[in-house]
Amino acid sequence: MRKLFRLNDVDWFLLALALLIAAIGVVEIYSTTIHSPLAGQYKKQIYWIILSCILALAASRLNYRLVLEQTPWLYIASVVALAGLLIAGHSIAGTRRWLQLGGMSFQVSEIAKLIIILVVAAYFADRRTKAVTWGDLVKLGILAGLPAALVALEPDLGTALTFLPIVIAGVLFAGIRWQHIVVLCLAGILALPVGWHFLRPYQRERLVTFLHPSQNTQGSSYQVTQTKIAIGSGGFWGKGMGNGTQSRLGFIPVSHADSIFAAFAEEQGFLGTLFVLLLYFALLLRLLDGAQMAADRAGAFLLVGLASVLFFQIVINTGMLIGVFPITGIPLPLMSQGGSSLLFTFLGLGLAMSVRARRYVN
Repeated sequence: MRKLFRLNDVDWFLLALALLIAAIGVVEIYSTTIHSPLAGQYKKQIYWIILSCILALAASRLNYRLVLEQTPWLYIASVVALAGLLIAGHSIAGTRRWLQLGGMSFQVSEIAKLIIILVVAAYFADRRTKAVTWGDLVKLGILAGLPAALVALEPDLGTALTFLPIVIAGVLFAGIRWQHIVVLCLAGILALPVGWHFLRPYQRERLVTFLHPSQNTQGSSYQVTQTKIAIGSGGFWGKGMGNGTQSRLGFIPVSHADSIFAAFAEEQGFLGTLFVLLLYFALLLRLLDGAQMAADRAGAFLLVGLASVLFFQIVINTGMLIGVFPITGIPLPLMSQGGSSLLFTFLGLGLAMSVRARRYVN
């Protein structure tokens, strides 16, 4: 019987793309923090990349079908962990998003996203009906909505929103009727006033700022104003590494994390940002290519779910920095400083490699 896993079964191209993007992120984190109190953050990012890469290779050796069989238990564990955070989680800046493990802080919501990808893949794995039904939509809405609601209560609305594209991609890939789409869109529009009522004051202010960006440029509009200045000042060629005035002088908030794309655009210009976006595009295409080659529906849905959430994060993060979307706390995958986000992305890529390695195995 053919050996299920060999060294050449690893999707080195996918892994190389991820590591290249992550390396660019490390360089930018170094450039924007080296002369600030945050100097040294790039070293922590390197440690997280090494750990995440090791875990990705370990995940690639797992049989993703066996992982999907454990989805009910993984889902229950993630919901319990998210609920536990609200009661006894480590509080930072008034939010309870982090679980303390030794000397490190870890965001459970990042792993919960990966588990929802597995939930959707497992749900549609053996389903053979021609189109998605209302029952399917309700079940998936509850399954994804429960952890998303717990994440929103932390509060972390940005991460909670990332659960949405996973479900949308799943039902679209499974086959949803256009009547369902129309009804869901209308229901979403009608629910907006209710959603506004549950938003916190700072979240409402962000939406008002998005609609009226010229107001209060020194207050709620400050971040998007400065990121747009940084991106525009980079021009075609950029100012060069370490020469970004907006980031190094502290005008861009969290230039090493959520706003890293703006800091990079200022230093590397249009050519640099185009190169990074092409890397992301190649990574997403590789995932979708793996979905097309998957040996079963479960593998295909897993890869589609991962590609959808990464695409959503890339679009929202870059879009909010140029004023196309409201400011949210959604990091740029692989580039933004943060161990939890790196861990989620690399573990997802590890499972993607597992699907690709077993594309010829029944």
